Amino acid sequence: MNMFLGIPVFLEGAPADAPADAPNSMIITIGYIVFFGAIMYFLLYRPQKKREAKARELIASLQVGMKVTTTGGIVGKIINIKDDIITIETSIERTQIEVQKWAIKDVEKPLEA
Repeated sequence: MNMFLGIPVFLEGAPADAPADAPNSMIITIGYIVFFGAIMYFLLYRPQKKREAKARELIASLQVGMKVTTTGGIVGKIINIKDDIITIETSIERTQIEVQKWAIKDVEKPLEA
């Protein structure tokens, strides 16, 4: 063992006090990280991506005449779609409300005219 600025320097192999199975414990640690990473992927990331894809598909399929529910709970029939703005008609008084496309939570089949 050599000394450099008062710090022991080991020139050959592992330090004298290092356990002999250090590479095995490192492989086990990496295995745990990979295992828990896979669990996080299958329990959190993948289902979230599926929900996002389903929401994009729902928004892309919107058509005039469909009955929709917004995230705020407003129910109405789509009467106009322009870019990211949807105009829905609610209630008997035919109140018209403009909402963003992302605010649509649920869609029913088109109403019969």
